Amino acid sequence: MAFLNTVLEPPAYGWTDELGNLSKPTNKQIVKEFFKRLNVFSDKKNWLSFLSWSLVLALVPFLGLFIFKYFSITGLIVAFVYSMIIMGTHGTIWHHRYCTHGAYTFKNKFWRFFTQNLTLKIIPEEIYAVSHHVHHALSDQPGDPYNAQGGFMYCFLADVNHQPIARNMDEASYNKCVNLMKHTGITVNTYKQYQKWGTLANPTRTVIGIILNWGFWFAAFYLLGGLPLACAVFGSAGIWAVGVRTFNYEGHGKGKDMRRDGVDHNREDMSINQLWPGYVAGEWHNNHHLYPKSARSGFKPYQFDLAWCYIKMMSMLGAVSSYRDSKADFLKEYCTPVPVVVPVAVLVADKANVLVAAE
Repeated sequence: MAFLNTVLEPPAYGWTDELGNLSKPTNKQIVKEFFKRLNVFSDKKNWLSFLSWSLVLALVPFLGLFIFKYFSITGLIVAFVYSMIIMGTHGTIWHHRYCTHGAYTFKNKFWRFFTQNLTLKIIPEEIYAVSHHVHHALSDQPGDPYNAQGGFMYCFLADVNHQPIARNMDEASYNKCVNLMKHTGITVNTYKQYQKWGTLANPTRTVIGIILNWGFWFAAFYLLGGLPLACAVFGSAGIWAVGVRTFNYEGHGKGKDMRRDGVDHNREDMSINQLWPGYVAGEWHNNHHLYPKSARSGFKPYQFDLAWCYIKMMSMLGAVSSYRDSKADFLKEYCTPVPVVVPVAVLVADKANVLVAAE
């Protein structure tokens, strides 16, 4: 716990106030911190956050071309499916269940690479995975990088303000951070390179990987449907990249206790199950907080889990060699009917009343 308390770079307004409670900055403070941490001219260690948002901005022209030049109903359907379902489900499969929680393992490096690059690369694995470990350790507490009690902007800009790793770790702490990511296959910086760049990710390898990924997918969609299809897909990916940054605010009740009896069984934090994220991305969030290392989080009959469908399919094909499935544990713990025990005295009294009535 001590390591996870210090693995992220604290914002200028801190995690806690003078009383030890959550520090709740104003929107002005949040935006100021955001632009400060994007400034690569003042500090090159801001490069990964700058890259992440640069990728989002790079997708805007594609969205504009689709809306104003290539718009069609077919393109709109494609854009919806790609952004809401394919991108959303892939985020759950790759960033969430694999990179962060290691809920399943691949047979070999090929299938890991295949799954990693199933969609456009927009969110760096490092920004997501390391901070998500902290989120689970400190959920809805000070230090949670996207604590919904901090407000919408606190969560929306968390990838820049709260999620980057600390820049002053000693070598032992840095190696612990590396261990959190080693199963993902990401080539990380040496400690000396980390001291220069402030990240696990190597700038050259990261940028080259993104260029190759985007180039492959642009060529693929262009060959399938020309610029209209490519613009629809790339533009919609930008919408997803912005929209996904709102999830943890919504998924933790917007800072309020919105948990429902019989639906949200985890009571250790404010996470809730929601139908939309559940159906389009397999993100049944309260279930996930109950069993974070499970490759499946849709446990009840109506909780369809697309991410689990992919993992299970890959297992049947031999591409996934093992996985954890906590459905049986969930059903046993939370859905097994509790037998009604009737006191003996009541049974005796009922039998006597029946005999009297019969006479």
